[in-house]
Amino acid sequence: MGIKGLTKLLADNAPKSMKENKFESYFGRKIAIDASMSIYQFLIVVGRIGTETLTNEAGEVTRHVVIIIICYYFNHLQGMFSRTIRLLEAGIKPVYVFDGKPPDLKKQELAKRYSKRAEATEGLTEAIEADNKEDIEKFSKRTVKVTKQHNDDCKRLLRLMGVPVVEVYAVASEDMDSLTFGAKKFLRHLMDPSSKKVPVMEFEIEKILEGLNMTMDQFIDLCILSGCDYCESIRGIGGISALKLIRQHGSIENILENINKERYQIPDDWPYQEARRLFKEPTVLIEEEELNLKWSAPDEEGLISFLVNENGFNNDRVTKAIEKIKAAKNKSSQGRLESFFKPTANPSVPIKRKESKCMLRSFKPATEHKILSLQLSNWSRPMVLGKLSLPIYNLGSNLSVPLSKGVCFGF
Repeated sequence: MGIKGLTKLLADNAPKSMKENKFESYFGRKIAIDASMSIYQFLIVVGRIGTETLTNEAGEVTRHVVIIIICYYFNHLQGMFSRTIRLLEAGIKPVYVFDGKPPDLKKQELAKRYSKRAEATEGLTEAIEADNKEDIEKFSKRTVKVTKQHNDDCKRLLRLMGVPVVEVYAVASEDMDSLTFGAKKFLRHLMDPSSKKVPVMEFEIEKILEGLNMTMDQFIDLCILSGCDYCESIRGIGGISALKLIRQHGSIENILENINKERYQIPDDWPYQEARRLFKEPTVLIEEEELNLKWSAPDEEGLISFLVNENGFNNDRVTKAIEKIKAAKNKSSQGRLESFFKPTANPSVPIKRKESKCMLRSFKPATEHKILSLQLSNWSRPMVLGKLSLPIYNLGSNLSVPLSKGVCFGF
């Protein structure tokens, strides 16, 4: 769920913090992607009978019960495979982040979701008996749950595709609490299918705080008041009223001292302080053997064995997809244009900013420029990422805080 109503709140009160970008504009960027959210989106794609995304080699998915089985045992692999290839073809270097053990504060939210799935399962049974196609699709989506098997399948697939864990440029998810956990750049709609033609929405936490005119601590309190996964909210207080209260009082503690308790009922033993601590100090799981993962070529035999032999994918399509992966990795290894030029200051001459703006107009020898010399790097041949050793703990160097709550990097 993330934070209730946060997107609209930011659009209305900090519009400069968000912008629409073309999918291709993230060429050469390393993007951390919420794996569980992506897998969930793949699983709920139901009802598209006869389309490529829902057919295996047999190509005979027509009955409702079979659709449900395919959603659980096939769609997550098909979705992860094709969507990752799309990212690689665009020159994007994806970093999939898998959830670890959920914090205790989320138990209440998880219990609610379990109850809703149980009700949906009953509704689905009745819909199948009544042969009600509309209700079958509706309740099927509500019964979906990302399981350990789904995660393990996708981790295995990504390892075979040669997708590594490296330092990242941004975090991609549909859960807005990625911002509350401190992601400096946050992307929505990156994992939407190309058929939707939806631009990527980019948020910057620095511009959010500037637009809202508040500190990170106040933003966290705003998100808790708006409604998050880790504690109940105060009934009657939504995003707009939460923003007014934070601007007026500065913190949840001051709000609780001044709020009209007859109008607003505070939950008993409200664990807002624990939720705040979780957002500021999330548990991050890192396994030692994952510290030296590298970019690598796809395991062609492994992919064919896993997808074709074990999961019934079409052999020709998988073979063509492998060629796309290999071509995409060669393309992405070229890097972004700005990475070819590394400015080096001349220590003998003071830098004058106004005179340095035209340094890229021609490839004259660097010695002719008295103000700034340009050092070309990686110009003669592309950088071979497969020989780099990029440790997982570099994830923090750009983001400065952990990517998400209790995450586990499973590659």
